Amino acid sequence: MQWVVLSTVMVMALNLGGCTKPGVKVEGNVGVIDPQRLLDSTNAGKKAKDSMLAYSKNRQALIDLEAKELRRVQEDAERQRSVLSPEAFRERGEQFQRRVQEYQQKVAEVNREIQEKQKDVLDGFREKVEAAAMKIAKRLGLQVVLDKSKGSPTIYSEDALDISNQVIEEINREYP
Repeated sequence: MQWVVLSTVMVMALNLGGCTKPGVKVEGNVGVIDPQRLLDSTNAGKKAKDSMLAYSKNRQALIDLEAKELRRVQEDAERQRSVLSPEAFRERGEQFQRRVQEYQQKVAEVNREIQEKQKDVLDGFREKVEAAAMKIAKRLGLQVVLDKSKGSPTIYSEDALDISNQVIEEINREYP
């Protein structure tokens, strides 16, 4: 589930978009960028993705250990059922239910932590994108840079308006 959240958050958090060929001259006062391409094609974007992935894997490993321990406790209780009194078995069941609730709370907390980490990392990357896009826009005399990714307000733009390649170069130059 965390992987779905990770990829969804990454796309949602960076919705900025478009596509073009390298070296295309932008004409007009508007440019567009493809945020997913920026994330995938820049050193800073790759580092951001790696950081989020490593953090998520680490947190998921902790959750997996807890789940494995819960399964072990449940299996032990089932094996001992025949030798335990009904009262002792009921107590074990109640203890197990408390541990399951604690586990569920921990999973929710870890998911919140992962989402916060993703937000922090992507906000940092977005700042780099905005700074690079602003620099390129000023150099090209653009007044507006739009997101052309799916789900953004931009429905259509000419390929010639895409400045993603220039922004990628700028980000890689600034953040090797």
